[in-house]
Amino acid sequence: MRYKSIIFIVLICLVIPQKCIPADLLQQKEAKFYQKEENGLRCLLCPRKCLIVESKRGFCAVRQNENGVLYTLSFGRPVSLTENDPIEKKPFFHYLPKSLTFSVATAGCNFTCKFCQNWEISQSKPEDLEYIALSPEDLVNRVISSKRNIIAYTYNEPTIFFEYMLEVAKLAKKKGLINVMHSNGFINEEPLKELVKYMDAANIDLKAFNDDYYSKLCSGSLAPVLKSLKILKEAGVHLEVTNLILPGLNDDTEELSKMCIWIKDNLGADIPVHFSRFFPSYKLEMLSPTPVKSLERARLIALDTGLKYVYIGNVSGFDYENTNCPKCKKELVKRRGYVVLDNLIKDNACPFCGEKIYGKWE
Repeated sequence: MRYKSIIFIVLICLVIPQKCIPADLLQQKEAKFYQKEENGLRCLLCPRKCLIVESKRGFCAVRQNENGVLYTLSFGRPVSLTENDPIEKKPFFHYLPKSLTFSVATAGCNFTCKFCQNWEISQSKPEDLEYIALSPEDLVNRVISSKRNIIAYTYNEPTIFFEYMLEVAKLAKKKGLINVMHSNGFINEEPLKELVKYMDAANIDLKAFNDDYYSKLCSGSLAPVLKSLKILKEAGVHLEVTNLILPGLNDDTEELSKMCIWIKDNLGADIPVHFSRFFPSYKLEMLSPTPVKSLERARLIALDTGLKYVYIGNVSGFDYENTNCPKCKKELVKRRGYVVLDNLIKDNACPFCGEKIYGKWE
């Protein structure tokens, strides 16, 4: 299925009319990356570049103009903390397997994906949800107390709580902790380049390979996501890509082939790609689950393109979650869901033929 491109819609910011948080309730934390203009404040965090007038917020609902200063409303206000999250759940298959992460999320998102699995928090405003008041120092100390050494910024779009994530990540690095994120990649170049200094691994949702899908289903656009992927790769951040396949919407053979070719040419054949099965949720409950055959076809397209590590997620009873050596084809890592049953990789290489396996395995 092919689409006409209408990306201009998402590049024009519309300030959503919302009840604002009074100034005395603000977490008095000024946002980064904005500039003053005649009619308001121009947020420069994500490609929307929202023009936010006095006492209003941007599209993401967490950045507010109060008395000519842009405040972040999510700083120190996580709504979800999970101490025992398998890293395979993020999903990271090539980064410290069997590790448990400390996951953190806040309210809000800069996308409005109609198929969002976590819409209860991603499509909520900060005042809609109960939160746990935690400064960056308190959060890092809680992670250390939990005996975890990996912080995962996940569940909602982490870049919208940029200031909080950045300060936590800086402190975590000083304490010898690891920072990983699962993101939609919809962030401007300057803030992303500041963030990657402290980010060890990222899984980016590449939701489709056409702008019409991004516009109609996510209120976003493709080009900034592709640029973010390149920046992460160039910065040396461990990178994996997830593509949630929706039946009849982003499963076109030609489009999948173009996406895989782009990944190979711009990120490298070693980058793991996860094709994930869609289950009806949020505003797309009328759709059927993704047929397994569609996922198998996507996997074959990726392998035929030359990608080395291609996985199928949200499907039980198949071996498509296992890692095989791209050279000798021996099974190296056996998984069932989020559980690693066996891992034969030694010194980041196949023990049978010596082929280097992309990732961090120990």
